Amino acid sequence: MNTADLGLPVDVPSTALFTDHYELTMLQAALKGGTADRRSVFEVFTRRLPEGRRYGVVAGTGRVLDAVENFRFDADVIGFLRERNVVDEPTLEWLASYRFGGDVWGYPEGEVYFAGSPVLRVEGSFAECVLLETVILSILNHDSAIAAAASRMASAAGGRPLIEMGARRTHELAAVAASRAAYVGGFTTTSDLAAGFRYGIPTVGTSAHAFTLVHDTERDAFRAQVDSLGRGTTLLVDTYDVAEAVRLAVEVAGPELGAVRIDSGDLLLVAHRVRQQLDELGATKARIIVTSDLDEYAIASLAAAPVDAYGVGTQLVTGSGHPTCSMVYKIVARAESADPKAPLLPVAKKSSGGKTSIGGRKWAARRLDEYGVAETEVIGTGPVPAELADSLLQVRLVKGGQVVAREPLDVVRDRHARARANLPLSATQLSRGEPVIATEYV
Repeated sequence: MNTADLGLPVDVPSTALFTDHYELTMLQAALKGGTADRRSVFEVFTRRLPEGRRYGVVAGTGRVLDAVENFRFDADVIGFLRERNVVDEPTLEWLASYRFGGDVWGYPEGEVYFAGSPVLRVEGSFAECVLLETVILSILNHDSAIAAAASRMASAAGGRPLIEMGARRTHELAAVAASRAAYVGGFTTTSDLAAGFRYGIPTVGTSAHAFTLVHDTERDAFRAQVDSLGRGTTLLVDTYDVAEAVRLAVEVAGPELGAVRIDSGDLLLVAHRVRQQLDELGATKARIIVTSDLDEYAIASLAAAPVDAYGVGTQLVTGSGHPTCSMVYKIVARAESADPKAPLLPVAKKSSGGKTSIGGRKWAARRLDEYGVAETEVIGTGPVPAELADSLLQVRLVKGGQVVAREPLDVVRDRHARARANLPLSATQLSRGEPVIATEYV
């Protein structure tokens, strides 16, 4: 069974209502006005990276493909729209047979991006493309924000495993998406079983403080856990006195103790003391796992500590201060008529206030230096320069309404690791800074 193909229950029977009211009223007006069938090009991009961030991470593309496939106005959805008088009957009739039949191109999931990068390009009739705006943006803005935070944390961890454990800090369905995005960004496991079921992400977990507190003594709790889960389990040692708990842990489990978890206190100091105590007690292979409101800065501060793995929750699922990427979905070209042969004309918003955009269907490439390190994000609307032809970033994701680029999540995760490794070393700095490479328009 391919668990990645399984869905979780949601509050509506399709993704069609994961949208804004005005998407449908625009459709109604376009159908009546005769512009609905005009060939159009929409692009997803962000005008700037979140403040201080040096690169972004494309995540959620696989979920976008699922959402586009499941964007169907079934009888219940049509009934809801009719009852609320959202749109008129001719529009409801059109929606009842809606199937996206256009093309989608985009940066492959796991790739990095910068300000202006055309992360996703959706082409088709105005009517079929405009409906997808909200659901596409909600997925990409959320998942890319989580993946960017995860990527920074993975850099700070320096190869040590990271456990995603933020399910209790966000909406239950957002938690599943966050776990997936964290895995793309470099996390190795999750505590969320729904994420494991749906996406095949490895799941881990042993016990919380409640398990210790329900027993008469800490020894009893450790004995019960070891008897049930084996000597290689992870024992939580900060419910009472850490030093005494470590002593009991090794006494109960022996030198084969798998790991101890520390969830409070001065983690840097406590980790050093626990490592020394474990070694003195003969549990030299027992690992130390730390949790407790970690973010990338806390992880970096523990780089010199004898820590073997980190568990991260709140800061991860909230994007570590940047819960959205501020991506937008803008029409950049449209035909001058409904004639399939009509040429595309570039269009763009020209208002003031920093919300302008650049018209025209865009390509993107990444120029590398002599050492193979990225140095410029090149974006253009005309012919692709010959020297960049082999460096184009966008790939076809949907052709004629059919998904053509589904990938296993491990492939996406490996791609991000390579993409991050190909950035300048300053990309791993946690201090606030400008994008690690410049954007050039040609």
